[in-house]
Amino acid sequence: MQKSSCTDADRRLLAALRDCGTDPRVAAAARALSRAGEHAALWLAAGLAAAAVDRDRRGSWLRGTALVAAAHLASMGVKRVVRRPRPQLLAAEPLVSTAGRHSFPSSHASSAAAAAVAYGALWPAGARLVPPLAAAMCVARMVAGVHYPSDIAAGALLGGVTARAGAAWMREPLERGRR
Repeated sequence: MQKSSCTDADRRLLAALRDCGTDPRVAAAARALSRAGEHAALWLAAGLAAAAVDRDRRGSWLRGTALVAAAHLASMGVKRVVRRPRPQLLAAEPLVSTAGRHSFPSSHASSAAAAAVAYGALWPAGARLVPPLAAAMCVARMVAGVHYPSDIAAGALLGGVTARAGAAWMREPLERGRR
């Protein structure tokens, strides 16, 4: 097995968060959030639903959804290069199964951060509602014992940068319509 490139602080914080999963309510929430975020499903569905409802900004919502998908795909590409193994905690088994065996960066965090940036820019209430849900999903992956904190931080950075880089493209139809 490949040696993990995480720090002692990474391991200690992960162990502390995973210990929170011994509470059945916390474990259930971590499982639910992990499942909802698998393959960016929650965020892609939210973007597509918003595009269906908000006809005036459908193109912007679809572009925002594409940015979420791009962040998710980018994280999967980085995983193939870095190949950091998932955490293995002696004291506790993971609360969820994973689609792959590599953990860096977290694809859940990438898509969640991209959604927070993209959807927050398109929907004023989303700027207040999406970031806490995205953060909860990120924490849930550590509580579930499948990501180190540095996986989450790198994934969130990747997702935020991806969405921010595409912000002008995402809002282009809005800006053109206001001239």
